[in-house]
Amino acid sequence: MTEYLDLVMFAALMGAILLGFPVAFSIAGVAILFAYLGWALGAMDISLLGALGQRVFGLLSNQVLIAIPLFVLMGAVLEKSRIAEELLDTMGRAFGGLRGGLGISVVLVGALLAASTGIVGATVVAMGMIALPTMLRAGYDARVASGIVCTAGTLGQIIPPSTLLIILADVMSNAYQQAQYEQGRFAVEALSVGQFFAAALLPGLVLVALYLLYILARGLIRPADMPPAALGQARPGGAEMLRAILPPVLLIFAVLGAILGGVATPTEAAAVGAIGALLMAGHRAGQNRRLILLGAGALIALGVLAGLFPVRLQRSDLGPVEIAAGIGYGVLTALGALGILLALRGTLRGRMLHEATLSTMTMTAMIFATILAAGMFSLVFIGLGGEERVAAILSAMPGGATGALVFAMAFIFVLGFFLDFVEIAVIVLPLVSPSLILMGHDPIWLGVLIAINLQTSFLTPPFGFSLFYLRGAAPPEVSTAQIYRGVAPFILLQVLGVVIVWLMPPIATWLPAAVF
Repeated sequence: MTEYLDLVMFAALMGAILLGFPVAFSIAGVAILFAYLGWALGAMDISLLGALGQRVFGLLSNQVLIAIPLFVLMGAVLEKSRIAEELLDTMGRAFGGLRGGLGISVVLVGALLAASTGIVGATVVAMGMIALPTMLRAGYDARVASGIVCTAGTLGQIIPPSTLLIILADVMSNAYQQAQYEQGRFAVEALSVGQFFAAALLPGLVLVALYLLYILARGLIRPADMPPAALGQARPGGAEMLRAILPPVLLIFAVLGAILGGVATPTEAAAVGAIGALLMAGHRAGQNRRLILLGAGALIALGVLAGLFPVRLQRSDLGPVEIAAGIGYGVLTALGALGILLALRGTLRGRMLHEATLSTMTMTAMIFATILAAGMFSLVFIGLGGEERVAAILSAMPGGATGALVFAMAFIFVLGFFLDFVEIAVIVLPLVSPSLILMGHDPIWLGVLIAINLQTSFLTPPFGFSLFYLRGAAPPEVSTAQIYRGVAPFILLQVLGVVIVWLMPPIATWLPAAVF
């Protein structure tokens, strides 16, 4: 019995989560229970738990994971300021007159919001409350409309910046280093969040293209499912389109451009994104708009000029040009600080910042509590011999490295029906990734495949989070069964996306190789 204690432990975790206990407490509780059970049965050395303190300290001092609350805050501020709603309304009126046009607009808005917020729940709820009723009034089949909204909302997990990619980058980098140690290499290489952001960008756009092609094809084959909308409002003009699209595009350019251009680390870029979202929200609040715009322009100019012509004011050999530049940079900094303060005042008065910080704290606490509990779980699982069992299972798969990867991807896909992406990423991936990398799979390509697979976990019933988010936001005439049936074709499209990236690895590996 004791030799199968690791498998019993994993089954007990699944049972605890399915019974509805809070995830972090379930993971930690099962770990503690089986640690003492293994110790009592002589199957585990309890002193292994002494490494837990190091894991906690490592998590709290992890520079990569600091980006998570900042990116979450950026998305929460954009959601609470209703910038997403304006974007949805404008794009809906732009494309609504086409057959399937509302569906196209929802996917495009989902892609823009994914690249500027990265929060699945916020995007699905916003589109469920705004776009879904519009699509139903236009005569869309409820299943099709629900599937489009759910799927477009999940793009926030594969199109950078996203919390999934940040967690995945940390896990895969650790797995890659572990694989290198096992190969006898001590001058190990590490992987960065920026590399995974670059790697996921093109696959994310491939998924967007697959969704759009499916909507267009279904509109042609079954036109009754997606009729053109009879728009009660005029189509937006160029100025209105620009006003709706420009803010999120500028934010995407500032954040992803800074990371991919090597100007800033992901954590620094996340801070830039949070400040940019705050300035947009303050401008939308309607007070001191010109001063906030002036402050935003000053910050942009400061970033560009300081990068092109850096000045170190502490040096003693400064000439008049450097001194003048330093004074100019000081003036730009003061203007930027004034814009930020005015934006803060506007968002505080409208209570936008209160709600955004509350949702940021809630989501960040959930993610970090899960990662902490998973660290304890993996310690006990390794102590019970689980790591060796996983490596033996993968090496015994027929087909060698390819067979092992097929098994791992299928296993992750099935787990996605029951577990959240955070739980899979921090519990399962550290166990399977080192063995897969040792078998010769490129870690960045492997990470992107897993990311698309984990994104699917938001759509797979019965516990897909996007399904729950939409169920809470959808009108009462849309049934849960219709939502489940609506996402089925998009789950197949996700599988097709995995196959495309599998067969054409340069889709995932070309951009990080070119940029880094």
